Amino acid sequence: MTVRVNAACVAAALILCSGLASASAPAPTPADTADKTAAPAAPDLPALIECRREIADFLKLDPAVHDPLKAVALGWKPLPQVNPFMTEFELTAPITVFGHPTRHIAFSGDSVMAILDLPDPRPLAHQLQLETGIDTPAKAIFGKQLRATERFDPDSGQTLIQAIILNVSNVATHPGKTLVGCSYNLDTEGPEPEPASPPPAAANAVPNAD
Repeated sequence: MTVRVNAACVAAALILCSGLASASAPAPTPADTADKTAAPAAPDLPALIECRREIADFLKLDPAVHDPLKAVALGWKPLPQVNPFMTEFELTAPITVFGHPTRHIAFSGDSVMAILDLPDPRPLAHQLQLETGIDTPAKAIFGKQLRATERFDPDSGQTLIQAIILNVSNVATHPGKTLVGCSYNLDTEGPEPEPASPPPAAANAVPNAD
């Protein structure tokens, strides 16, 4: 579940306010100008990828993931979308994740990942003591839920479940690479849905003897 907050403003009101301010406000000082032109604070990507942050920190990255200009302001170069489920960036400066340097990061749903030059994800998964999800010659997925919390949201009247999950895997679109990252999952707690009853035709169907 991704939370997005969109800001809106009225152009006419801004023009009027700027006109009034220009008549009475003092000239900006160098310090004021520096504050307005300063680049946004860079997120701690290694901490986010290593699951050392919280969901609120992960959600702050959402504008940069969906706006190339905001990404560039953080030092992220958008890359061609090789995998339809991943949004990838090249960093201007390398980061180190679990002892491995990289300039390549990716986002997929509620996950942020580093893409490492490791042909086999299994040694890293073993080092991090992750549980095996899939382990075949072609595909490997390992993970572990590190922590989970619940809190009541008075606005919606629902209990929100926040789960932080560390994962290591490989993917066919990136041969010779290992993906390591963190999923910051936010979900709601509710009653289990009742299984749907099969339609009458399906319930009364007779299996084909052949």
